[in-house]
Amino acid sequence: MKSKYLLGDFGSTWTKLTAVDCAAEEIVGTAAAYTTIETGIEHGLAEAKDLLLSAHPEFAEAEFRACSSAAGGLRMMVAGLVPELTGEAARLAALGAGAKVIGVYSHELTEEDGEEIMANHPEIFLLTGGTDGGNKACIINNAEVLASLKPSFPIVLAGNRSAVKEVKEILRDCEYHVCPNVMPRLGEIEITKVQEKIREIFLNEIIQAKGLSKIQSMLDNILLPTPSAIMKAMELLSMGTENEPGIGELLAVDLGGATTDVYSIADGSPSAMNTVLKGIPEPHAKRTVEGDLGMRYSLQGIIDAAGLLRLEELSGIKRERIMELTTDLRAHTDRLPETKELLALDEALAKAAIEIAVRRHAGSLEEVYTPVGKVYAQAGKDLRDVNKLVVTGGAIVRVEKAAEIASYCFYDFNEPNSLKPREADILVDRKYILSAMGVLAQSEPEHALRIMKKELSHE
Repeated sequence: MKSKYLLGDFGSTWTKLTAVDCAAEEIVGTAAAYTTIETGIEHGLAEAKDLLLSAHPEFAEAEFRACSSAAGGLRMMVAGLVPELTGEAARLAALGAGAKVIGVYSHELTEEDGEEIMANHPEIFLLTGGTDGGNKACIINNAEVLASLKPSFPIVLAGNRSAVKEVKEILRDCEYHVCPNVMPRLGEIEITKVQEKIREIFLNEIIQAKGLSKIQSMLDNILLPTPSAIMKAMELLSMGTENEPGIGELLAVDLGGATTDVYSIADGSPSAMNTVLKGIPEPHAKRTVEGDLGMRYSLQGIIDAAGLLRLEELSGIKRERIMELTTDLRAHTDRLPETKELLALDEALAKAAIEIAVRRHAGSLEEVYTPVGKVYAQAGKDLRDVNKLVVTGGAIVRVEKAAEIASYCFYDFNEPNSLKPREADILVDRKYILSAMGVLAQSEPEHALRIMKKELSHE
């Protein structure tokens, strides 16, 4: 067993390193440097290593492993037949694999859709549609549209297996990969194999275009998208291993400058006899990305979604002044809250962002009247009984009021149909270790699990 590891996370802005001593099961040190995409990502890595090794020279020969969301992460588009069925299954598969989904198409692709696809430069396209033995026409049409584009991106085919032979012939001049159908039967989703293939493509091909190929020899063949690493860490923390128990079902929120990512590791099925599931059952491990909710780059999205009145209520700052301050923050995205006023605004923005993001992630109930009386239709996951909440992201972990901010993930009586957690123990990722632990979990899961149990701060 290796004892010492340097675990890297190549972000679009920062390259972060975490030094881990597995023998002692502790985080020895951390360091960060600008990612330097323009001049070569290896420069940011070298600077971060110099910072870390100056304090901990004993890690000079440590095993190095990493994940990455540099240069915008893994950009994907997906297509399915019915929006609520194969289209949604495809979206969940891509998000769970750590992708940033930049386009979702349903029914038959048009010429205009093809133009939009090429204009947005996806790195992988997930082509689905039809249950096994069901509709073939849609996925065949969509394969023809994609083939006509002469795409430079790989296509992952995971639709109606009755159409696979014809679709493979259509895509013969394209790079494609065949996986099992994401929805082989109505009401059943199978996304594990698709997610494995997406990660494999990310490792083998996309890093060549990310400026990472120069350091590929250092990565020991386990490079992952950062959100995928965090997902693996959350699954491990929740479910544990054969020899080390996890902490049970959980919800996790990663509040960033550009997006707010939400993860739930929970069953989420209807719990009441008079409640029926509407739509497809969602995966036990689910990730959503709110691209319009971010503390700096997507700040306007928080304002639009929450409203100035809500931000005034949360911050105690007048609406006119909020507009002045947020205009300045949008122009200076690296600005930290160095005054009490800016800190109050940042806390309000954080509360609003996670309140909205978790509301969108969690399921909801709708009253339905039937001949036998009132029943409830549940869309999405019921997270009301989830009792562990993990939070990370600078706007949460750098402030004293982390628990107060995190509490906005919980059920609100003003939203009676929401299925957000009622209450939960709050664990804060003060040292930003989640992505590092997801990488470490590939080879040392029990050490990674015990380190998370030790390092995540109870608030």
